Amino acid sequence: MNWYLMVIALYAVLLIAVGVIISRKVKGADDFFVGGRKMAPFLLFITLVAPNIGAGSTVGVAGMGFTSGISAAWWIIASAVGTFILAFVIGPKIWEIAKNRGFYTLGDYLEYRYNRYFRGLISLMMAIGTLAIFAGQLMGIAWILSVVAEIDKTTGVLIASVVVVLYFCAGGFLSAVYANLIEAGVKLVGFIVAVPLVLSFVGGLDGLQAKVVANMADVAKSTAYFSFDGLGNTVIMGFFLMLMPSFFLSPALIGKVYSARDKNTVRISTFACGLVMLLFSIIPVTLGMAAYAIAPDLPQQDLALPYVMKECMPFWASALALAAIFSAEISAADAVLYMITTSFTKDLYKSFINPNVSDESLIKGSRFVTVMAGIIGIGLAIVLPNVISALSIFYSLMSVSITAPLLFGLFTKRSSASAAIISTIVGIIVTVGLDLFNGNKGIWILNAQSTAIMLTLIIMFIMMFVSPNKKVLNNKKSDFNF
Repeated sequence: MNWYLMVIALYAVLLIAVGVIISRKVKGADDFFVGGRKMAPFLLFITLVAPNIGAGSTVGVAGMGFTSGISAAWWIIASAVGTFILAFVIGPKIWEIAKNRGFYTLGDYLEYRYNRYFRGLISLMMAIGTLAIFAGQLMGIAWILSVVAEIDKTTGVLIASVVVVLYFCAGGFLSAVYANLIEAGVKLVGFIVAVPLVLSFVGGLDGLQAKVVANMADVAKSTAYFSFDGLGNTVIMGFFLMLMPSFFLSPALIGKVYSARDKNTVRISTFACGLVMLLFSIIPVTLGMAAYAIAPDLPQQDLALPYVMKECMPFWASALALAAIFSAEISAADAVLYMITTSFTKDLYKSFINPNVSDESLIKGSRFVTVMAGIIGIGLAIVLPNVISALSIFYSLMSVSITAPLLFGLFTKRSSASAAIISTIVGIIVTVGLDLFNGNKGIWILNAQSTAIMLTLIIMFIMMFVSPNKKVLNNKKSDFNF
């Protein structure tokens, strides 16, 4: 009997059971989408930190650490900085507007601030991009199962999809919150236990460095491997300009902010989440480097984390650590399903097809969309090569399309719907063009996405004066500053 697989299976059953039990508390759309708008600081912190330390920050970053060394930590550091911006700049402002006007999604805000056509454009792009990030989470789980149970990637993806779809379908956001409580606890304890045991296995930090240098047999490469700028300024700058916006404007995170009981809860919970992410940033990188030290010939970089968790620790610690990775991927996957369901049901179906749909029908539709997203996510997870490649598709689309409209929309009255639409379309075209025809390189040290974001900000600024939003300017009761 494979005891590792037994532990993961029992854990998955527990999460599904939690989802089913909590679903009984779901009385309407307010509970399903924003948890009744009554989340206290601790619960909101848990439901933020659980998905934020997901496939990208664990399996993906460990894989980058395996190939590129310690500078892979910048992925999580950039994400943490974006979370701090959400805590003190974006979150309190958008929470107040959402509370006053009963918003459920980021799309609700975008329609209110600009128009329904911009909401539709963004929601459609988010739906497409979010399917890619969901596939990334499924891949992270599949790599765990491939190591612990020796099953192929496709079967692992199928199992992962069934687990997360079942418990999210049951109770939506509310089920996810209570499942996240379990997941976050297992995750943090598992990784804290893993680091000293793995470092001890490879002979401490000195032993880690000695083994990496021996495996590389190249002084320049090994020096870069242990340098915080080893990935290069262009890549690191790209992380910040791609990931910072993603962690203060993600529809999933904005939706969680809406669930807070007051503005202070938003600040406290989100700041605590960013702080934990910052402290966590070096952990998966260290584990990925340890994997390279003992198994430099792994066939796939995303195998680094589950491999080292299984091979470098006693069974009890390995089982806990693997459950921790499983928690990271599952909790991030449910956050992604939240984005997908709200984009399709609330932002597209209710806004453009059936504005009078009842709460009951909306929840049923959300469950149907969740199942369909699971099926499509399976296909993408099988096709895409690794976790980071899947996540980059989503982060690029989201950062380029929403950063400028959200920032200018929140903090100036002058930005118009036409400016938002033009900046978004131009940003996407520039990103795709530079990616396809210029090797993803932009101007100076910026990559394609970073260049496009800078361009969208410039467009929004210029159009404040060329084509200002006269309707909002003339509305003295507006929620927006000048």
